Formats: sequence, C-alpha cells, structure tokens
Amino acid sequence: MDWLCLFIAGLLEIAWPIGFKYSKGFTKIVPTIPTALALILSFWLLSRASKTLPIGTAYAVWTGIGVFGTALFGMILFGESYTFFRVLFIALIFIGIVGLKITTTS
Repeated sequence: MDWLCLFIAGLLEIAWPIGFKYSKGFTKIVPTIPTALALILSFWLLSRASKTLPIGTAYAVWTGIGVFGTALFGMILFGESYTFFRVLFIALIFIGIVGLKITTTS
C-alpha cells in the first residue's frame, strides 16, 4: 500500500509543475486550484509512504517520477527539446526508480 501511495504521490509530483505552467505563476485561478491541491496531496502521500519505506528511497522515487514525467510532458505539451542525450538521461532516471523499487524491502 505504501508503494501505491508513493506512486500516486509521484504522479502528482508531475501534475503540479505542469500546473505551474498553466497557472502562469498563480495568476490564473482555474489552473491554480488543482495545482495547489496536487501539491498538497503529493506531499501528504509522500509523508504517508515514508512511514514504512526508507526516506531516502521514498524521496528518490518521488522526485524521480516527478522529474521523469515532468520532462516527458514538457516535451509533449510544451515543445521542449528532445535530443538523444536528454531522452537517454531521462531513461536513466527511470531505470534508477525501477532499481530502487526492486532493491528496497518493505
């Protein structure tokens, strides 16, 4: 259950940075509200997961999912560059997340 909380927290870790872009620095109220809710829920789920998971692993997975997804959606939604090396290093982050899941007991 804690890994599921952590995974959902990681997905929300993608949602709120994307929401920053749409809220235009919190100047647009409609995207600001779900962005703020995603941020709060992401932190809460991370704190819940870290009750039993090692904090270093939980934080690394949470930020890793966020970095991986935000970079990916930045390329898809906002036309950010996608060079071979950028994609390669984003893939390495993903491999690191999977490796932490495989090697962490709890």
